[in-house]
Amino acid sequence: MANPPSQPDPDRWAADRALVGDPRGRGSRLAPKNRFDRLSLHVLPDERDRQLLDSPEGVQVATQVIDDDTREILNRVDSPDLPFHWTVNPYRGCEHGCIYCYARPGHEYLGLNAGLDFETKIHAKRTAPELLRKALTRDAWQGEPIVLSGVTDPYQPIERELQITRACLTVISDLRQPVSFVTKNKLILRDLDLIAPMAERRLVNVYISLTSLDNTLSSRMEPRASNPKSRLQAIRELSNAGVPVGVMTAPIIPGLNDREIPALLQAAGEAGARTAAFVTLRLPLGVADLFQEWLVRHYPDRAEHVLSLIRQCRGGALNDARSFSRMRGEGPIAEQIAQTHKLFRKRFALTDPMRDFDREAFARAKASRAGVQRSLFE
Repeated sequence: MANPPSQPDPDRWAADRALVGDPRGRGSRLAPKNRFDRLSLHVLPDERDRQLLDSPEGVQVATQVIDDDTREILNRVDSPDLPFHWTVNPYRGCEHGCIYCYARPGHEYLGLNAGLDFETKIHAKRTAPELLRKALTRDAWQGEPIVLSGVTDPYQPIERELQITRACLTVISDLRQPVSFVTKNKLILRDLDLIAPMAERRLVNVYISLTSLDNTLSSRMEPRASNPKSRLQAIRELSNAGVPVGVMTAPIIPGLNDREIPALLQAAGEAGARTAAFVTLRLPLGVADLFQEWLVRHYPDRAEHVLSLIRQCRGGALNDARSFSRMRGEGPIAEQIAQTHKLFRKRFALTDPMRDFDREAFARAKASRAGVQRSLFE
C-alpha cells in the first residue's frame, strides 16, 4: 500500500533525486536538480552505488574551492524584519553542511545544486579584503554597522586555510568599522587578537549559534560545525576577553530540538552570553526536500510528527516567506516556542541588550585618513 501524500517516503528520493552514496561528514546526500534547469538527467544507482549506500564508512566527497570573481563585497539588505542593512560574505556555500540552511538555494544561481554542491563547492572571494577597503573608504560610506556574514558562515572550515575573513577583519579593525559576527565555529577565537581590542572601542558584537547540546543531533544536523562544547567554549573565551556575546538558538525545530530551549539558554548564560535570540525553522524552495530526506534517514520514527509541527507553525506549509512571520511562525506551537524562549531567557539573565556601537570611531578614523591623504599632496 502506497504511503499517503503527507507521509515522507524514504524511497522517493532514490528515484527522483540524484543520490550520492552516503557522503561522510556531509549534511545532504542529494544532488537535486537545479530549479533553473529545464532538463536534468538522473542515472539510477548501479550495483557499486548500492554497495556504497550500504557502506558504514560512507563516501568521501572532497571540498572544491572555486575562485569567485565578485566585484562588490558590501551587500545591501532591505528586509524589514532584519535589524541590519549591510552584510559582507567572504564565501558562497558553506562546508558546515547544515541541512536546514536557508542559504542553500542561492547556490542554484551559480549553476550548482542546493544539496551536496552547496557544502562541497565553495566559492571563495579572495579579493574581498581589497574590495572591502575600497568600499569602506568611499566618500559616501558613513560607517553603518555591517554583519559578517549574514548568509554563510565566515568561519567555516576552509577559512582556516584561506583566511579571507581574517583579512577582512583586519581592514575593518584598521578603519574602526562597526561589525557583528554570526558563527557556529570556534575558529573565531583565532582572531581574538583583533576582536578584543575592537570590543574595547565598542566596535564589535558576536553571536554564537547553538542549536543543540546533543552531540549526535548536532553532528547529524551540522556535520562540520564545531561541536556544542566548543561553541560554549567560544562564548566563554569571547566573554572573558570583554567581547559582547549573544547566543542564537536557531533554528528551533519543533519536535526535534525545541525541548532543549531551557538547557541551551542555561548553558549559554553560564558561559557568559548576555542576550539570546531564536528563529523557528522554515524550509524554502529545495531545502524542504533536503530536510525531509535527512529527517526520514536519521529520525524515521518521528519524521511525520516533526513535519506536522512545522506545518502547524507555517499555515499548513513548510515555509512562509512573509516578513516578520517567517522568523517566528504563527499558531499555538510557534507561540509556545516563543513564550518558552522568553521565560528562560529571563530566568538565565539573557536579556541585556548588546552595547551600542561607537559610530563616531569610524568618522574619526575617516577624518584622520583624509588629513593624512591631504598632507601627501600639499
